[in-house]
Amino acid sequence: MRDAKARFDELIEACRTEGPQTVTERGTPVAVLVPAMQWSRSRASARLSLKALLLAADARTEFLTPERGVARRRVPPLPR
Repeated sequence: MRDAKARFDELIEACRTEGPQTVTERGTPVAVLVPAMQWSRSRASARLSLKALLLAADARTEFLTPERGVARRRVPPLPR
């Protein structure tokens, strides 16, 4: 991480030319620097619309509505 701070411009250039760069701290990966276009594409593909979620083959719609007869109804108060 110390090297990444000291040579940040080189890290950015390597990211542009070679692709994603992993930053480590004492040998443990802590961050990945990716080109902005790759990041934008991955963010756009990761977000699904509500319509796409509901129309998906593995949509989990069974949790959207309670089973019949399970919902409790409120008893209206008696008039005085």
